[in-house]
Amino acid sequence: MSTIYSVDVQITAPVHDTEVADRVADAITNVFPGADPEHTHGELTGEVHDLSHFSELLHRQEILDTARGQFFENLRGSTFSFDLKKQAAFQGVVNFAVGDPSELGEIHVRVRVEEPDVETYIDHVAPPTDEGRPVDPES
Repeated sequence: MSTIYSVDVQITAPVHDTEVADRVADAITNVFPGADPEHTHGELTGEVHDLSHFSELLHRQEILDTARGQFFENLRGSTFSFDLKKQAAFQGVVNFAVGDPSELGEIHVRVRVEEPDVETYIDHVAPPTDEGRPVDPES
């Protein structure tokens, strides 16, 4: 039996005068395909309720430990957040933004988990690893 996940993912990205809004929208949808970004007041906003494509990118890029670190570092109650670099996202690549913010700003992602608990959902999106390989918690 598969687990049903209930999550709300809010995505925001500033759009500066030097940027093309459609390119920023592409950066968002390349990582979060169902987002359908809307342009309002100098930023794009979107929402999804599934991080399966994002999780696939984390697995493919073999950055599960990095992702888990970002998620747990920014965990507050049932919510975790992280920032992604726009240029990498435009290429369909996950690159977490840490340290000094980019002058163009980053894609900010806020994930609120309703069901199950937030730690279980993080394990689903970016499972723990052993020597870089995902560990099956059932084994």
